[in-house]
Amino acid sequence: MRTKVTVLGLGPMGVALAGAFLTTGHPTTVWNRTPGRAIDLVEDGAREEPTAAAAVMTSPVVVVCLASYDAVEEVVNPLVPQLRGRTVVNLSSGSPVQAREVAALVDRAGAAYLDGVILTTPPGIGRAESLLLYGGPPEVFDEHHELLAALGEPLRVGADPALPSVYDTALLSQMWGTLTGWLHAVALIGADGPGGGVSAQAYTRVADRWMGSVRAFMNAYAPHIDAKSYPGEDFTLDLHLRTMEVLTHASELRGVRSGLPEVFEGLARRAVEAGHGDDSYARLVEFIRAGSPV
Repeated sequence: MRTKVTVLGLGPMGVALAGAFLTTGHPTTVWNRTPGRAIDLVEDGAREEPTAAAAVMTSPVVVVCLASYDAVEEVVNPLVPQLRGRTVVNLSSGSPVQAREVAALVDRAGAAYLDGVILTTPPGIGRAESLLLYGGPPEVFDEHHELLAALGEPLRVGADPALPSVYDTALLSQMWGTLTGWLHAVALIGADGPGGGVSAQAYTRVADRWMGSVRAFMNAYAPHIDAKSYPGEDFTLDLHLRTMEVLTHASELRGVRSGLPEVFEGLARRAVEAGHGDDSYARLVEFIRAGSPV
């Protein structure tokens, strides 16, 4: 038996969520504050209800995907009588504080709660490689794992409903750092112009194969950070700094000015000048954190 599910909110992401549930055979009810968004979903087998309360009553699981947590509270507050005994999965974007506030509201209504973040765009919904993070009780997550898997790979990151939002902002930081570094690299390697430079596609094919080495560094350095011990071994901060100086010089010569090499070099230089030249690259986390040594 497939789980019945209700989707509240039919923006582009909500439509994608409902479509994925339908594709995997889950009876799906939908509701949206603005009429007219459900025509295609209804043609595919969804049931549309005119009110959020009526939509909630059709399913044991309610997935909320609205533009903001303010909108979530506005929609969910009047539904307290209908939510008792159900599970609410909130996939709206917001802050950790807001996630805890909605969790408390749902708890007062007598419903179970999972807060989640979607780490893909609407076209990625339903793909096995797309990752969605959830926070909440393990038993609630386990009970609905099959339903959540219709959307992508479900990963529970802890009991605190605020954790997915924390992960989300951290991962966005890493994504933009990686993408901006890639753009700098593409500009650098193609700076010699037609006939002399390398195309973005050619460079990216090599960079993609090399990313496994970057993942290896991350996995090696994570224990250093947790233990607050930073053995440099065969790749010390001194060596990193010398290599960064080469990157900065090469970027200047080619007129590539993202500012990233200067950031890398400045951060590493602070650590080396503070006496940490023999430490690993992970030592820099102490200079990134608020209140770090300068």
